[in-house]
Amino acid sequence: MKPITLITLSVLILLSGCASYTTPGGSVQLNQLADADINELMSKKPAASFPANLTVARVQAPGYQSHNISSYGTGRYSVVTTREVETEKDFERLSQLPKVAGIAPLNKILLPSKLDSVKDLREAAARLRTDILLIYTFDTSFHAGAQKFAPLNTLMLGFLNNKEVSVTTTVSAAFFDVRTEYLYGLAEVTARDSKYASIWGTSGAVDDMRVKTEKEAFHKLLPEIERTWAGIIARYASNTNQPEAPTPTAPSN
Repeated sequence: MKPITLITLSVLILLSGCASYTTPGGSVQLNQLADADINELMSKKPAASFPANLTVARVQAPGYQSHNISSYGTGRYSVVTTREVETEKDFERLSQLPKVAGIAPLNKILLPSKLDSVKDLREAAARLRTDILLIYTFDTSFHAGAQKFAPLNTLMLGFLNNKEVSVTTTVSAAFFDVRTEYLYGLAEVTARDSKYASIWGTSGAVDDMRVKTEKEAFHKLLPEIERTWAGIIARYASNTNQPEAPTPTAPSN
């Protein structure tokens, strides 16, 4: 047997005994989901009435997967319909925003299989008879020392001993008018956690750190969403005599 083959075999045996972790899929650049034509973007006008009904959706890169969940849809992005880091209390808090009549999450029953622009989400939101679409996305990265791991990279945990590993999550959110695609406002926050890799014995332990960081980021996002929403209603909800819209009802799975 040739020496290089022996070396290769030795490496394979060594790797087979190491726990590994595959980083989750990527985020979506929310500004890339809107119409790219500048004149078209500038011509869009707000059309929502207040109190407004909101549709909420989490979007990620195509084929997004984490340790526990996967996303729905092909095309330029996908939609995560399973709540992994968000809680019911988080959405109750959003439902208490001033001049919000109700909140409905997007269900994949309403979504086309191919997702290419924010229009696909707007059409689904229109079926729920909502006024404003709130979408958000998580961008989570892993660093081991000076090395950064891109989405869907595999970390061999046995080779990270004595290194500090950090998880950084930036979560971004955008409010779009369901009728016209007018962009009302944006919100964004970042959370970070780090630990020495020597405590990581399994991929589940790594993912616990990822989930913890994403939960912290989403929790920090809520006050930013509230501030953005306060600016939206201050500017666009001046007509207080508008009739209240009916509360949307999300379809059951």
